[in-house]
Amino acid sequence: MALDWNTHVAQIIGDLEKPNFARSLSDGLKSVVSFDYTVIFGYVGTAKPLALYDDFSPERRDLHVDQYVEGPYLLDPFFLASTGKVKPGLWRLSDIAPDRFYQGEYFRSYYAQTGLAEEIGYLVTIHEQLSIVVSLMRKSKRFSKSELKLLQSAWPVVDASCKRNWAHTANETSQLTPALEEKIELAFQSIGEGILTPREREVVEHTLRGHSADAVGKLLGISSGTVRIHRRNIYSKLRINSQGELFSAFLSSIMNGQS
Repeated sequence: MALDWNTHVAQIIGDLEKPNFARSLSDGLKSVVSFDYTVIFGYVGTAKPLALYDDFSPERRDLHVDQYVEGPYLLDPFFLASTGKVKPGLWRLSDIAPDRFYQGEYFRSYYAQTGLAEEIGYLVTIHEQLSIVVSLMRKSKRFSKSELKLLQSAWPVVDASCKRNWAHTANETSQLTPALEEKIELAFQSIGEGILTPREREVVEHTLRGHSADAVGKLLGISSGTVRIHRRNIYSKLRINSQGELFSAFLSSIMNGQS
């Protein structure tokens, strides 16, 4: 395997700053451990993600890329990790997700549709303006500890080559970021605008991201009981009955803000 990986590393180096780089990187990682899909997103602040590479079928690309960049990414643990809350390296999605992620509406209404057994990702900080996530996905069977260890050993190559290949991408897009960031920030704020209080909108944001009442309480410095009261008031004010309807309202706000 080491010889095969070394051959791929040579190809990765040869394809730096060329159109085939991402495919060569994906092929190299698949020579280390088998998996089904690779997708690479670039995150510049909270602006719409840059779809840098994927090897999905057209149907899967619609879900994993086209739909994702229209708003659901704001609730993605890997996107949140890219904002500086998690150090660079290889991560399981389950290790960086909020405590109620798998019971949250983002998972139920969007992520569960992927049918993935597991997603792991290399979080690479290109520089201050740009982070990328190289996601490796499996349709069946989680990555074992030994497989993760092998992929961890590839981290220096992934980190250095991605930094070199996408070094100028952030500079090319950074001037677009403020206006887009403002639209995205307003999307959370616009849910129940004029109806919900600022604290209630904070509860909405953390709830949609997948935090339990206890976790939201710790983040906001209030009791979990107070969080539950806020949630009941939010549902009453918005005339909704479920977190699913709240998620739909969030996506509508995103679409209206980007039109």
